[in-house]
Amino acid sequence: MKVLIVTNYSRSDAVADASKLEGYVTEQGAEVEWAPDLYNLGARIDDISSFDLVVSLGGDGTLLRAARLVGYAGVPIVGISYGHLGFLTCAGPEALIRTVDDAMKGRLHASRRYTLEVQAEFMDAAQKRFVVDKMALNDLSIGHGIHGDVLSFEVNVSGNHIDKLRGDGFVVSTATGSTGYALAAGGPIVTPEFEGMVCVPVAPHTIMARAFLTGPTDVVEIEVDPERPVDICVFADGQPMGEGASLVRVSCKRGSEDVILLNRSRESFYDSVSRVFYGKAAER
Repeated sequence: MKVLIVTNYSRSDAVADASKLEGYVTEQGAEVEWAPDLYNLGARIDDISSFDLVVSLGGDGTLLRAARLVGYAGVPIVGISYGHLGFLTCAGPEALIRTVDDAMKGRLHASRRYTLEVQAEFMDAAQKRFVVDKMALNDLSIGHGIHGDVLSFEVNVSGNHIDKLRGDGFVVSTATGSTGYALAAGGPIVTPEFEGMVCVPVAPHTIMARAFLTGPTDVVEIEVDPERPVDICVFADGQPMGEGASLVRVSCKRGSEDVILLNRSRESFYDSVSRVFYGKAAER
């Protein structure tokens, strides 16, 4: 077995526990490799498909980074929470060895989480258009730039016009991402078994605009009003796209493959909802 450790290097406790975990996994006869620091831009993992398990030690942001590293390779991810919420993770640091041991022995529940394929078209300073593609486990979001201008954009779903909106932005999330930015913007909590997308306007300048859900085969398209060219920031799972260029349009649809998150049971999602949002001390 080959295990990849993805840790938040800014947290000393996560790094220390990652070292302990490396010792334990090695004792079990498995091979261990550490993912490079997020800010080590030149470092790469040669073949992610060669790993049998990815262990994320950090918060939900670290787990999202692990998902970006895995991509569509189908390598299962188990998350250990050292962050504020830990909604996507399986356990806390106190259960690190037990949880990873269970993951290595196939004792955990595999939750298949669908992804988004995001395609954004930009225009650079020379008026040349280019396209950026990204995968996202949580969401696509657009928002105003440093000048704080109100955005004006059209929203379409599979060729059907939904609305022309003015506001601070728009979020398109997966069911997994429904508990992130989409929830903060007023969207619903959605079970991971829901296969459509969650669409949420951010601070719309109308009382009529509301969150809505799409079907699993829909394509959500957002087109910027050309008569109101303002700075717009585009993010896929919090990672910027097309920095320094002007957004023309962006679309997203269900990704071609799922990401596999390991947890204790099918009910782990509802335990996390109770623990994080309602203050219930659920057993982890």
